[in-house]
Amino acid sequence: MDPWIAQHAAAIADHAERELDALVAISTPSGDVHGAEEAIALVVALAPNEATIERVPCSSPDHAPDLILRLTGSGSRRLLLLGHLDTVVAHDEHRPLSREGERLVGSGAIDMKGGDVLALGVLRALATRPDAFAEVALLLVCDEEWRIGPFVHVPRFAGFDACLCFEAGQLADDDLEAVVVRRKAAGTLSVTAHGRSAHSGSAPDKGINALLALASAAQAVAGSQDPHGPQRLTAVPTVLHAGDAFNVVPGIGELVCDLRADSLDAFEGVLQALPAELAGARLEAQLVRQWPGMDAREATAPLLAAAAAALGRPVIGAGRGGASDAAHFAATIPFTVDGLGPRGGGAHAPHEYLLATSLKPRAEVALAVADASLNV
Repeated sequence: MDPWIAQHAAAIADHAERELDALVAISTPSGDVHGAEEAIALVVALAPNEATIERVPCSSPDHAPDLILRLTGSGSRRLLLLGHLDTVVAHDEHRPLSREGERLVGSGAIDMKGGDVLALGVLRALATRPDAFAEVALLLVCDEEWRIGPFVHVPRFAGFDACLCFEAGQLADDDLEAVVVRRKAAGTLSVTAHGRSAHSGSAPDKGINALLALASAAQAVAGSQDPHGPQRLTAVPTVLHAGDAFNVVPGIGELVCDLRADSLDAFEGVLQALPAELAGARLEAQLVRQWPGMDAREATAPLLAAAAAALGRPVIGAGRGGASDAAHFAATIPFTVDGLGPRGGGAHAPHEYLLATSLKPRAEVALAVADASLNV
């Protein structure tokens, strides 16, 4: 293994658990400005002294400004490190970090405060080699988990050579370390049914049942999916709300569906599967959240080969279904690699955990990919 990688991976692993404990101790549900500001203050304290601090507007209104930490050097290449500080866990359900065997259990531990800790470690390691880069930026956003509007940061990093995102890592076959170079596009479909309320006991025939219309709409959405087709489209109804009283025909309701495919274009077929009217109710359908897909397999192959040579073991380019901010940059930044964080499981669940034994090997992978991105 390259000595620089070995030295700094050991240093990152030595500090990671303590830093993760401090970061997870801060409850940061999306949209909570106070929690985000506390977390950002901690991140700034852990950043290398050489880094400049910049606060930029978040993509989502009423959120804390996002954070950019920048290093400048005398080299020629520019590298973006990427993460998010927000979680899906409300304050009253927040769980501080605790150790259960090799598992570090806590809210946001794997999604993605563990990745943020590794990204900070990589930033500190790169600060010792200013001749290797022209610029390294660490972008930490405050709205990844619940963003529904456009992502505003892509133009800011136009011309960068590589983007490394620190969402959770994974293993490939034969327990080989893997990173993510392919993700599906993701969309959130909202369908509103406009019916007519009526007394469900004395005059049900005078109503138009929005709930029944949405039940049929859910079937239409589910029937449009084609997971084994050319776009690998999945369309899954996930939330249905209609009616507020047991004795009233629901006059309005909403259906929410999760859509995934290789490209955003595939979602148009789902929209076309929904008629303008069902069971007498008028339907309004719109995509309220769209994330592009990414397929960087071919572009990143030489990068991962170089990283593997420096590590002395393979680094596998793999796919994953979940959405990530890395996908926003993949179309404009030549080398985009995701899944550079530690390994764990239970994301968004009360038992969310990070595997402590993965911190050192994943730090090695991240450093190797970062070094390769500055030299390939």
